[in-house]
Amino acid sequence: MKTKINEIFASIQGEGPVVGYKQLFIRFCGCNLNCDYCDTQFQTGIEYSPIELANKIIKEYNLETFHSISLTGGEPLLSTDFLAEFLPLIKGKTKIYLETNATLSDKLNKIKNYIDIISADIKLESSSGKNTFAQHEEFFKQCNGIYTFAKIVFDKNITQNEIETCAKLGKKYNIELVLQPKMEQQNKMSVNSDFCNSILDKFTTIYPNTRLIPQVHKFIDVR
Repeated sequence: MKTKINEIFASIQGEGPVVGYKQLFIRFCGCNLNCDYCDTQFQTGIEYSPIELANKIIKEYNLETFHSISLTGGEPLLSTDFLAEFLPLIKGKTKIYLETNATLSDKLNKIKNYIDIISADIKLESSSGKNTFAQHEEFFKQCNGIYTFAKIVFDKNITQNEIETCAKLGKKYNIELVLQPKMEQQNKMSVNSDFCNSILDKFTTIYPNTRLIPQVHKFIDVR
């Protein structure tokens, strides 16, 4: 079994509660969504078998120096069968951090015992062009026992209904929510600070376990 990997690189995590930690990023090709704001090129890559990928990262990187390995994409859960063979090969080397669009609950269930942290994206129709709340609901049901937080990319078009739906999802499944302003340029948010504060206030009125963290890696100009 092989899967296509777009790139492997070491950098700093720029999003969410583990911002600033050193991670090894493994970017998988392919995605089941096509969000309006996506700027990731993940169609081309090199095919690896599970043992080939494990041998490569163990040989080329000192995994003990990383906070975690970020499985990112694209959508890594499209390669669940591959991950079911790959992850046991690196078990115990460092933590496993899954970045996912949180729509493939059936696939998560196959590998959840190997995942330490889940970074889940809640898609807003107002910013991504997708309405996936029903899929997110099913996904979060499978996250029990795994430290999970949800990122919410928003812009000026976010609606009160979206705010209430997201806040209620977070509260129902006890998931920390991280608001992430959509970026307009490399290091410029699409909304101003006052707007960000007003959206944060609306969320915390319903669900206090919410915070706002822009994409820090873009401000400090790292990958």
